[in-house]
Amino acid sequence: MRFFGLLFLLFFWFNFTKAQSTTNTFLTVFEQSNGTETATYSETIQFYENLASAHATIHIMPIGNTDSGEPLHLVTFNRDGQFDFEKIRRNKRVILINNGIHPGESDGIDATMMLFRDIAQGGISTPQNTVLVTIPIYNVGGSLNRNSSTRANQIGPKAYGFRGNAQNYDLNRDFIKLDTENAKTFTDIFHLVQPDVFIDNHVSNGADYQYTLTHLFTQHNKLGGPLGAFLQTTIIPALETDLKQKNWDITPYVNVFNRPPELGFQQFIDYPRYSTGYTALWHVLGMMVETHMLKPYKQRVEGTYEIMRSMLAITEREGYRITALRKAAFEAQANDLNYVLDWEVDTTKATVFNFKGYESTMETSAVTGKLRLKFHKNRPFEKPVKYQNTYQPKQEVSIPEAYIIPQGWHQVIARLKRNRVFMKRFKTDTTMAVTLYKITNFDTRKTPYEGHYQHYNTQVSGIKETRTFRAGDYWVPTNQASRRYLLETLEPIAPDSFFNWNFFDTILQRKEGFSPYVFEDTAEKMLTNNTPLRKAFEQKKLTDTAFASNSYAQLYWLYEHSSNSEPAYKQYPVYRVD
Repeated sequence: MRFFGLLFLLFFWFNFTKAQSTTNTFLTVFEQSNGTETATYSETIQFYENLASAHATIHIMPIGNTDSGEPLHLVTFNRDGQFDFEKIRRNKRVILINNGIHPGESDGIDATMMLFRDIAQGGISTPQNTVLVTIPIYNVGGSLNRNSSTRANQIGPKAYGFRGNAQNYDLNRDFIKLDTENAKTFTDIFHLVQPDVFIDNHVSNGADYQYTLTHLFTQHNKLGGPLGAFLQTTIIPALETDLKQKNWDITPYVNVFNRPPELGFQQFIDYPRYSTGYTALWHVLGMMVETHMLKPYKQRVEGTYEIMRSMLAITEREGYRITALRKAAFEAQANDLNYVLDWEVDTTKATVFNFKGYESTMETSAVTGKLRLKFHKNRPFEKPVKYQNTYQPKQEVSIPEAYIIPQGWHQVIARLKRNRVFMKRFKTDTTMAVTLYKITNFDTRKTPYEGHYQHYNTQVSGIKETRTFRAGDYWVPTNQASRRYLLETLEPIAPDSFFNWNFFDTILQRKEGFSPYVFEDTAEKMLTNNTPLRKAFEQKKLTDTAFASNSYAQLYWLYEHSSNSEPAYKQYPVYRVD
């Protein structure tokens, strides 16, 4: 009897706990605190693990390293219970949601937990043809570095993570350069998932206004073609309309600092260092959610939840069109002859919309005695504002057939491989005609920026030569899915090129030199035997007084024009096959 009694108790306990797990409401820390707190890293991961245990439609897995030593996780919702992305992509769209890139901006962390729970439990409509994927907390190191003070301009939550990661990098500047383990793992995730839509959840800084929600989509001209037009004319209006029907006002990201927004503002241009700029290189529809820092935390999280719900509904509705337009974009890029590397705002074009702001005044500061900007929340207004969201090409380049990269440039090659770039190695020494660049000018930041003294305003001259490449060097064709990525990273004048991010700085320093007392005799012979050189030398002395008064500068100029000048100096070591 004791045995059967024990068996009955075990059976009852098993079914009771199973029933508990299937009826668990999975309240988040945010909800339990009535909208004042955000979940820690461990609480977030535990929430998704519990959710996955209770629902076959949810899957969670650790997927790679971060600088913190803790792994990144990938959580997927698919109503079919299929989590093989190759199979998923055959007939469904994928939305990838990134949270906690700046862990002090924690709104998306809590909102996404509730979104996955509500879909899994049937609280909201289950997507039939869209698979939802999230990185619960991307900046794990920053999330573990929890505090209540570093977000000086933000209202709530009570405690939150820090913007810098475990190496103190801002991860939303690292998508191209891959200095961090986080960014390397994100790259692996991105190419595994291959999303159609990408959402990155943030909290804004800047002016004060009435809106809780702002959106910052991939710049539509930069995305380009019918896909960019579809984003601008269909996706964005549909999102704004859907949110308005739910009584959520939204405005484009208010790209101003310390001035009234009603003076007008421009769309932020998302270079590939940023998440949506990087994902756009593979024709992904990208959106940053930017909630307003001075709105209550509860309101910001609920708004983030609703904007993600709306984007999910739009993706469900427009899914087949998104697939067709992205496919067409990949096919069309194969026919492009030129590529735009940099953009500038077209000041002749603007969108005017009614903006809901607060009246502001310039008043004398009690702290500095100087004028300060003050917004008056008791004086709301709605007035037309000019928004410049059309960009035009500033700098472009012809697209080569291929690039050739000598095998010694390991850091660059490793980044290309990580981004699934197709390359093949020469089996034998190979001689061919190529175009090589000489770096003719560049500026460099005077202060460090994300671990680099980044270059900018880079200028080059092209030289056609016949070169012999060694067996093992890399042939990188541009007619592949990664074409835009290759052009953005390997063309040195591109704002986020590997040259501008300092991966080729060794070519900017001479390895050989000369002693003036020895080179004097060589310089004299050069001037005697080369009349054009002598005339150019004398002309420079006439027009440049500093040069004329500096004997070493004169010898250095002649050294640069001699056969002794080393060819590797300022020669960019990535070659174009045109």
